[in-house]
Amino acid sequence: MLEELKEANQYVINKIKEKDLLILEIEEYAKEYNVPIVTKEVAEYLRFLVRDKNVKNILEVGTAIGYSGIIMGKEIEKKDGKLYTIEIDEERYNTAQENIKKSGLKNIISIKGDAIEEISKINEYFDFVFIDASKGHYKQFFEDSVKLLNKDGIIFIDNIMFRGYLYKEYPKRFKTIVKRLNEFIEYLHERKDGEFVLLPFGDGVGLFRKK
Repeated sequence: MLEELKEANQYVINKIKEKDLLILEIEEYAKEYNVPIVTKEVAEYLRFLVRDKNVKNILEVGTAIGYSGIIMGKEIEKKDGKLYTIEIDEERYNTAQENIKKSGLKNIISIKGDAIEEISKINEYFDFVFIDASKGHYKQFFEDSVKLLNKDGIIFIDNIMFRGYLYKEYPKRFKTIVKRLNEFIEYLHERKDGEFVLLPFGDGVGLFRKK
């Protein structure tokens, strides 16, 4: 979470009254086992966008333990929509499958593998793409998935400001990731086939809408 916005974000989080017991259970699991999932305010924004934009089909790059996928999957289930989700880590993939099974959702297609290879194998078009995976490959994930995005579709890129390291001092081991993310943000601003906005909440959110 961006340090400068912690108090404001905490205020927002305190106003969110999650009623879904499975979502609450996954949040507790993530906290106990230090699994990165979207922050509560980002999850709420995801719900809002998917519902407000009448999204039907979704591609998720980075399943983790199924938290964001289940949230989005429940919204599009009402519209007979489908969610494709890709996860490279076997342990997280297996945990996600358990959580998806608990959810009772039948509209989630889970793919175990490297998104760099798997996105190009998907023969579907999407209204919404959610990217939350390896930061160093964000540009490639974007370029591969934007080809599958419908007109007026949205790509939601989470954690794009990487702990605030894009604008403040960072450990030397993150030099390459920080450089790539900064270049990626510039690239998104310069694209002519869509509109991009950068939002400073959660750990930074980027939204791209395809013209």
